[in-house]
Amino acid sequence: MKKQLSHHESKFETRKLPITLIVDNVTGEANLGSLFRLADAFNIEKIVFCGYEPNLKSNRLKRTARNTHEYVEFEYHEDSLDAVKSFKDSGYLIYSLEITKNSIPVEDFEYEPGSKLALVIGNESFGIEEDILENSHKTLHINMYGNNSSMNVAQATGIALYEISKSILAFNKK
Repeated sequence: MKKQLSHHESKFETRKLPITLIVDNVTGEANLGSLFRLADAFNIEKIVFCGYEPNLKSNRLKRTARNTHEYVEFEYHEDSLDAVKSFKDSGYLIYSLEITKNSIPVEDFEYEPGSKLALVIGNESFGIEEDILENSHKTLHINMYGNNSSMNVAQATGIALYEISKSILAFNKK
């Protein structure tokens, strides 16, 4: 019989990925909790919440985060565009996760060696604001094969972080 391994028994190597997640007005407490878990799972630099400040006392957020909100680094900025411009001015490559006319599939993402990345994700209903998209180096999307043209923000973030991390880790193996 197979036994599920605990966190301490797993054989995953700890690595810090050069990714910061910029969260543009995501409001759902379960989504926010999921973002903390994803940030931990992919060991990204930090989460930058913009516009909507998460309620860390929310039971729904805490249950979904499974305590990751207690140690994942995060900060809050009132204005999303200011945060994006600040990271851009600091040398980060800004990638927005949004379906647009010019977006490329996230699986086609190619890591630029030595670069630091900021992945912008948007509000559950309205996505990423146009001025933020205009300040992005590139826009990425997840190919969709059904009738819907969007998915849950936390699920989409998980898929994007997985694809981006594959590119970074493949480069580091060279």
